[in-house]
Amino acid sequence: MQTKSSKLVIIPTYNEIENAERIIRAVFGLEGGYHILIIDDGSPDGTAEAVKSLQGEFEGRLHLIERSGKLGLGTAYITGFKWALEKGYDYIFEMDADFSHDPADLPRLLDACESGGADFAIGSRYADGVSVVNWPIGRIIMSYYASVYTRTILGTKIMDSTAGFLCYSRRVLEGINLDAVRMKGYGFQIEMKYTAVKKGFKVAEVPVIFVNRKAGSSKMSGGIFGEAFWGVIALRFRKF
Repeated sequence: MQTKSSKLVIIPTYNEIENAERIIRAVFGLEGGYHILIIDDGSPDGTAEAVKSLQGEFEGRLHLIERSGKLGLGTAYITGFKWALEKGYDYIFEMDADFSHDPADLPRLLDACESGGADFAIGSRYADGVSVVNWPIGRIIMSYYASVYTRTILGTKIMDSTAGFLCYSRRVLEGINLDAVRMKGYGFQIEMKYTAVKKGFKVAEVPVIFVNRKAGSSKMSGGIFGEAFWGVIALRFRKF
């Protein structure tokens, strides 16, 4: 069991050799004693090996789960959530490995939960206008209107429903049947937020600046977008 207010940052990886060590050192450079769980989906570029090489330096704080292949963003986070609950962490974060999410914003998300009264906090690109840097205009439009579409269909007030930068308090993840979460790709982000809100948990959106990756390649695909589009309609008629 971890100490009070223990914090785990879950970072899924696939071919992030260019970013892995940098993001790990950036998180561990923060005050507050954050731990990291890397969930690597069989990266052929040696990402897992790079993480292992750092575990001696950050003993007890840097953890790794290796999976056999690309099994989906959602299943990676579900695996991480279950691991975090089993180990007794109080606050569990989602974050990308590519620095599109600034590690320096982690304490702001935590504060929204610890001091601000939220059960979970979203690092929001759209809570204060559009705060996205170096994204192609087509992707900005797709992402922004995906959230508009989600708010319209599901009737929520969340401005950035597809955000992948979050802090969950333990009670939220304990209150959701993680085995019932159906979407695997970026629709997973919508499903988790909507389920938490329907369960009565309080959400806060913390404005952040999202910066497009400088190293490595994006994992976005048309199939991921299609799953989210049709998945939102299915969520609308699901019973909780």
